[in-house]
Amino acid sequence: MSKTKRAYVCNDCGADFPRWQGQCSACTAWNTITEVRLSASPQVARTEKYAGFAGTVDSKVQTLSDIDLQDVPRFSSGFKELDRVLGGGIVPGAAILIGGNPGAGKSTLLLQVMCWLSSQVSALYVTGEESLQQVAMRAERLRLPKEHLKMLSETNVEKICQIARHEKPKIMVIDSIQVMHCADVASAPGSVSQVRESAAVLTRYAKTHNVAIFMVGHVTKDGTLAGPKVLEHCVDCSVLLDGSSDSRYRTLRSHKNRFGAVNELGVFGMTGQGLREVNNPSAIFLSRGEEETAGSSVVIIWEGTRPLLVELQALVDYSQLGNPRRVSVGLDQNRLALLLAVLHKHGGLQMSDQDVFVNVVGGVKVTETSADLALLLALISSFKARALPRDLVVFGEVGLAGEIRPVPSGQERLMEALKHGFKRAVVPIANAPKKEIEGMKVYGVSKLSDALAVLEDF
Repeated sequence: MSKTKRAYVCNDCGADFPRWQGQCSACTAWNTITEVRLSASPQVARTEKYAGFAGTVDSKVQTLSDIDLQDVPRFSSGFKELDRVLGGGIVPGAAILIGGNPGAGKSTLLLQVMCWLSSQVSALYVTGEESLQQVAMRAERLRLPKEHLKMLSETNVEKICQIARHEKPKIMVIDSIQVMHCADVASAPGSVSQVRESAAVLTRYAKTHNVAIFMVGHVTKDGTLAGPKVLEHCVDCSVLLDGSSDSRYRTLRSHKNRFGAVNELGVFGMTGQGLREVNNPSAIFLSRGEEETAGSSVVIIWEGTRPLLVELQALVDYSQLGNPRRVSVGLDQNRLALLLAVLHKHGGLQMSDQDVFVNVVGGVKVTETSADLALLLALISSFKARALPRDLVVFGEVGLAGEIRPVPSGQERLMEALKHGFKRAVVPIANAPKKEIEGMKVYGVSKLSDALAVLEDF
């Protein structure tokens, strides 16, 4: 018998170590290093055997100019929002990892996609967590076409590849990668070695047979994809379906995409007939009441290739504690502390004895700095108990010196706000249009003091 080799791999960053240790020296995470048993046979030979290859493939060296550049043939998934996140559609031979919390709608979304595509191309749905009857019951409840979709209940990767070579599907779904296993890997399904080897075999099969494969992955309690970090390095595209159980809206965001941008955002609504795409996300994120309320402002953020209007809420209240609370939902907590310091230094407002709570309505996570000025105006509105005008939209980055810096695509942001009925805007002076926009009054500001002076005029 061949001797089994052992290695120790960090689940968070994928670093290898010769022996176990409590803390990973690469990413400084604790208790993330697990033992991995390696077979004596090379991994490449094993993956080629599962993928149906024998022998070696001849390779030749080419110059960069000799490589034939052709457009990657894509086909639609049936959902424009999913196609947007994937970079324009599904690429044949791509390995796509989709994760999300339990109940987010991963299996529902993929079942809808596969039922729609099965009438056009050969499709195979592999389920390892649910029985075939459970999947059929879901399809019946969602009223999906079931005549052409091929189903398989299997967790052995070798058998899946053998059946797939016989059926010749153009697209496959593996639900989920955590329950798949390879026969010659001496560990339980879901372990680091099994997940890594199973993903490597399926990715190899996707490349050699030009089959698009969707792999469903679980997430940890902090919202990141479970399993070894090499799982994300192995696949071509990694997307995350996010949404709380008490909300009927789901957001789909790409974290890695070799065939498109990673900053695109797709919005879906969960209904009784499954997931439905939301073509105008700004409308749902701006569902405000009729009355003006203090501490509310509207900002235009840029998500991928389109602007998105979201509402920021702030609550400033006197603190009974010696250390006032700073709570941020949907915004960076460190960014909030930085803006409070700028507001004190350059705006003359002291909030060191106040509890500060900020929230982004609709569950959207704002990562860009264009929301700085809108957040400051919402804080001032709540602190002074004075509501901002309902037809006012704000965007701009705030620097440590109190200057208002410009943001990209300022003209497009203003035109999107005008479509939704906003008539006033406070923007960086560099983003102010040279010609007046009919139906909108634009205030260009260069410093925080200028924005506060404009606020007094409302």
